[in-house]
Parts: sequence; structure tokens; C-alpha cells
Amino acid sequence: MTDLVIRPLVAGEESLFTSMPDPLPGVPRNSYAAGLASGGYRPEHTWVALRGGRVVARAAWVLPPGAVGRPWLEWFDLSAEPDVGAVLLRTAHAALGGPTLYYAALPPDWRDEPAADPPMAAARLAGLVEQGERLRWKWTGTPSAAPSDRYVFRPAADRAEIVTLVARNAAPQLLTGSETARAVAGIDLATDPLAWLPGPPETWRVALREGAPVGLAAAAGDACYPMIAYLGLTDPDALDALLADVLGVLHTGGAREVVADVDAWRTGVVAGLERAGFRPVRSRMTFIPIG
Repeated sequence: MTDLVIRPLVAGEESLFTSMPDPLPGVPRNSYAAGLASGGYRPEHTWVALRGGRVVARAAWVLPPGAVGRPWLEWFDLSAEPDVGAVLLRTAHAALGGPTLYYAALPPDWRDEPAADPPMAAARLAGLVEQGERLRWKWTGTPSAAPSDRYVFRPAADRAEIVTLVARNAAPQLLTGSETARAVAGIDLATDPLAWLPGPPETWRVALREGAPVGLAAAAGDACYPMIAYLGLTDPDALDALLADVLGVLHTGGAREVVADVDAWRTGVVAGLERAGFRPVRSRMTFIPIG
């Protein structure tokens, strides 16, 4: 590694970051230029490893304006051996005041993609450990009719009803953007979704069986893109019907694409998304500092 140079960018060097070919071009993510323009990415939070003047590793930590926490590693690419990536991360961590969260964006079939392995191996060498995997799904098309007449649906009456129903479900089945909510605002989307979601109560859908609420979902059509931001069930059998209802509401409101995030271990929910016509577009692995 004697010819290796590791350093942050300085203003005006943005093209150095983008000069590295993308090892995983199929993974959807916002552009680095857009992140700079919004103030989330900054040159001093962007590091590169250079070998012979060529970028062989790059890492960008993001902290949106107004965020309450520390920067987190959002973009990390590596075309060299994992040791190089680990040195870059350790050097940057020292300058940033210690290791931070790392959200590794991966293709949904990343286990069969060799280019996905080096950054994660480097993160482990740098003292980060895997905490969990979440999958992003996308729906396009025309919603199907509700698959069952056992359930009826209506908008939430008010914020108080949403708070009551959220409190009944300690582990919602779908939470879209929960990592961002926690990192930016320190909000737990599972327990306090109204602190993060700005829409009126009418955008929340309540599923009822025999007059009793058994499910709640946030049809967030006015977020950064249409999504099912929250979905929690006390009757798991209502999943297909509630998904169909929310997709219908979003589609009627103009959405032609809808995204939803789910923990990878929730195989039953994954199967429900597939039945509803969703397809996987991204995996996101969370790495946390040790200790």
C-alpha cells in the first residue's frame, strides 16, 4: 500500500469522486451531485483512496441539513482489496470522531454479485458489524381488486386513532425509510410514525374485520415518492387485502409506482408483496460500530 493516498475531497474536486466507475450500476440511489446540491454530502465528508492517481475506493458520509445525529456512511465503493477499503474507513473515522453507521446499498441478488462483497468485507475489517438486512420493493401497474370480502377499509378518523392503533403493534410488518427517520430526526418510525410522516390522518387506511380494527397503513403519496410508509397488522391474514386497498388509494391519487421496505427475515410479508405485484429493487444492509 506504499503508493496509496487516502484523503478527503476539497471543494471543486467533486469530479474525482464520480471518476470511479460504479461497481453496482443496477442499484438505485440518488446521484452524488444531487446530494451535494442539497447539502447532505460535503467534500470534507467524502473520502477517496488513490492508487497511481486513480480512485480505487470512495466513501461519502451524508448528513442532511437539520439532521440531529452524526453523518452516516451512505456510499462506499471499492475496486481494490478489502484491506484498502478498511484503511480508508479507519482514516475517515478518525477524522469524523469515530466509526459511524453504514447503510450498504446492494442489488437484491447481492449474494450472487461478486462486486458486492469487497465493501462489506472492508467494513468488517474496520470494526463494523452487520445488524440486519432490509429489502426495498417497487410496484408498478394497475392495482387488483381486494382478494377477500372479509375486510372493509376506511380512512383513519383522526390522529388519536392512529396513535391508538400504532400502540397495539410493537413490530409493524412494513416500515419504509425507517433508517432515514432514525438517522435524520432520531425518530422510531415503528412507534412514532406521525412525527415523521406529514400527511393528514385521511391518508392512513384502517382495515376492519367484523367492525374491529385489525390493520393500519400509511398511504404516503406526498412523501419524496409514493410509498407504503407504515403497515401494521394484528390479523396477519389481512395483509393481501390491506396491500390491495392501499395500492388502490395511491393509484387513484396519481401514483404509478409505489415502494415499500421490509425486513429480509419477514418471509411471509415478502410473499405478500410478491402476490401484490411488487418486485425487489434493492437490499440495504446495516452495519453498526462495535461497542
